Amino acid sequence: LTEELDALKAEIAEMQVQMKRAGEDREKQNKEFQMTVSDQRETQKLLHSALNFLKDFYEKKAAALLQKQEPAGPPPPAGFETYKNNAQSGGVMQLIEQIISDAKAMEAEAIRSEEDSQKAYEDFVKETNASIEAKSK
Repeated sequence: LTEELDALKAEIAEMQVQMKRAGEDREKQNKEFQMTVSDQRETQKLLHSALNFLKDFYEKKAAALLQKQEPAGPPPPAGFETYKNNAQSGGVMQLIEQIISDAKAMEAEAIRSEEDSQKAYEDFVKETNASIEAKSK
């Protein structure tokens, strides 16, 4: 009987240690989550500023180019076509918009992961406390 009590006490002590470790791990995960979300939000903020700056710049440039300009220098040699922007290239503004979209997706994924981790931790604590209570009787 004493051996059984000692075994139960050892099991309870082990469960309490596991709960403490789980709590420490959860704190580390939460700090990492907080840093990830903060980084992604800061990234979005900076990229929105850059995007707005570029939009303003290109709108002013487009307005200035609306004035008819005479071509500089001699006409191009025969066989050369007029220069056109590559229609398939996305441009820097589309690239920035894609990075902003990626940052939002990463933030959303981090939030979902945090919620899942928190729920798993709460379930673990609840089950461990129930098990400790059952073994204490």
